[in-house]
Amino acid sequence: KYKAEMKICCIGAGYVGGPTMAVIAQKCPEIKVTVVDLNEDRILSWNSDSLPIYEPGLNEIVLQCRGENLFFNTQVQDEIRDADIIFISVNTPTKDYGGGAGKAADLRFIESCARTIAEAGGGDKIVVEKSTVPVRTAQMVKEILDSANNGNSYQIISNPEFLAEGTAIKDLQNPDRVLIGGEKTQEGKKAIDKVGEIYAKWVSPEKIIKTNLWSSELSKLTANAFLAQRISSINSISALCEETGADIEEVSKAIGTDSRIGPKFLQSSVGFGGSCFQKDILNLSYLCG
Repeated sequence: KYKAEMKICCIGAGYVGGPTMAVIAQKCPEIKVTVVDLNEDRILSWNSDSLPIYEPGLNEIVLQCRGENLFFNTQVQDEIRDADIIFISVNTPTKDYGGGAGKAADLRFIESCARTIAEAGGGDKIVVEKSTVPVRTAQMVKEILDSANNGNSYQIISNPEFLAEGTAIKDLQNPDRVLIGGEKTQEGKKAIDKVGEIYAKWVSPEKIIKTNLWSSELSKLTANAFLAQRISSINSISALCEETGADIEEVSKAIGTDSRIGPKFLQSSVGFGGSCFQKDILNLSYLCG
């Protein structure tokens, strides 16, 4: 009978949580990975032949691991209670109400997850922020967990995702880097190492970057701001090309061959879109204000 060496629970069966946990299950067959969500229809989709999202390679991994060491269900508190490590992978949209409306990240779902973890109990846990959050969010999560006074100890880890739509599985299987941030206490360092050991099953050690909590949280927003800046900059140069007779594709190639700059995100277009860049830049500017 299968006996897991470690049990992971991921709260949130969305674009980040589902693929990330599927790859962990594939690369770490000794770990039991369960993805939970209150949305029954979403869980039904993950348990069907028609997954709720499409990413090249995802369907094959889910079919390979589902029912072996990868599971999807709605038993949120039961799975939290049974887990050693809990990943929080819920949406953090831009607030549309109250202070910071239109700029700040809405952390209602993060807060709800923290309260659910505190209510579930089940012993000492490592709680991992997978969602994109403002710097110092871990402090709020820690305060909620500690206020439960349930006798359990919680270590908070920041492990932001760096996925691009269409290449999510490739990005997970061969990442540029894996960022793991935690407290610099003895217990915090143990938690960082424990999460790092998961990724070390398939990611080379030099790609696993360990930082303090705040550096890890801020790095995700900063990375997206830098990428969006490149797109905006090359679009500005494109307008200049139209006025001067220069060719933007030739300019992009010329500057992209500089090793200090590189060729990525230097294709002029109508501007950046997607679900992350705009909200993360707004969030970052709100924090700076």
